[in-house]
Amino acid sequence: MDFALNDEQQMIVKTTRDFVVNELYPHEKEVEETGVLRDDLRREIKAKAIEAGLYAANMPTEVGGAGLDTLTWILYEKELGRANYALHWSCVGRPSNILLACRGEQRERYLLPAVRGERAECLAMTEPGAGSDVRGMKTSAVESGGDFVINGTKHFISHADIADFLIVFVTSGPGRITAFLVDRGTPGFSIQPGYRSVSHRGYQNCVLVFEDCRLPDAQILGVEGEGFAVANTWLHATRLSVASLCVGRARRAFDLALHYAAQRRQFGQLIGKFQGISFKLADMITEIDAADYLTLAAAWHLDQGLPANREISQAKLFASEMLARVTDQALQVHGGMGLMEDLPLERLWRDARVERIWDGTSEIQRHIISRELLRPLGA
Repeated sequence: MDFALNDEQQMIVKTTRDFVVNELYPHEKEVEETGVLRDDLRREIKAKAIEAGLYAANMPTEVGGAGLDTLTWILYEKELGRANYALHWSCVGRPSNILLACRGEQRERYLLPAVRGERAECLAMTEPGAGSDVRGMKTSAVESGGDFVINGTKHFISHADIADFLIVFVTSGPGRITAFLVDRGTPGFSIQPGYRSVSHRGYQNCVLVFEDCRLPDAQILGVEGEGFAVANTWLHATRLSVASLCVGRARRAFDLALHYAAQRRQFGQLIGKFQGISFKLADMITEIDAADYLTLAAAWHLDQGLPANREISQAKLFASEMLARVTDQALQVHGGMGLMEDLPLERLWRDARVERIWDGTSEIQRHIISRELLRPLGA
């Protein structure tokens, strides 16, 4: 693996970081204080992201995306991770790569408008009784008169409040999971406010309710009963995204701690001179770099067409747990000031907690890693 960035990658990193600093950072305080990302602000930043060529960077060129390989996309995600989650996820859109499963008319109605930024999607899998155990979902689709009738409830559905359509996973028979494309406003389907979260303020979660919601089979994404086949590539992408965002966020926290340690004086000298602080800095940057290389290695495996289940889970597991440790230590370096809302540290610290839960808990990642190790030995 070549760790040197080529000219294109350097340009993408610089362009993305400049956009984050100039277009996202100035609005973080408002979003954090209000817990809301205003629609007009979202539209304004989204238009700038599209103009800058940062929108749909994860999608292939044949559908209008930037066509970045996985490793370059990870570099881009890492820079976005420095900013408030609602601002970068809702405004600098990365349509789900699940939409590449669209066929025929679905491409014109869903895939291409999503890539152009004209329509926004979200994914709905989690239910009150089915989190890590996605096969335990109860929301069902039953065939009726050539259509499918959906009943059930989803929750923790991120940014459904601004979605024009949803990719909903339901059970369509014993052991069968099917993905449906569901437009906002479809009769029998409603989006309700979710829960207030301590992490990622401004990035809303919602509850979805299906009551005899009738959909034609033309709304099936992929093949009926093979929803997990559709979801697999998405799981790879989201877990790598989480890992890279965690690295970017950790680097921002570290930079704050490093500069503070180089300026703050106590007992007649800079606090960075004290071993209690300097060793913290050494441990923090070592963990950040380790998470960074794990993430890049997993991306490289995907680009080479190599199996990457274990590598992706390792990256997601280590990076998310690293972020918790680094933000905690960065806050400790700042002392009481670290807890004040004048600095972004308390937000980075709060936001870190959810990363070990969503897109596959740390326990699920450890299960995947150990399974991949034991399976070749017949265990």
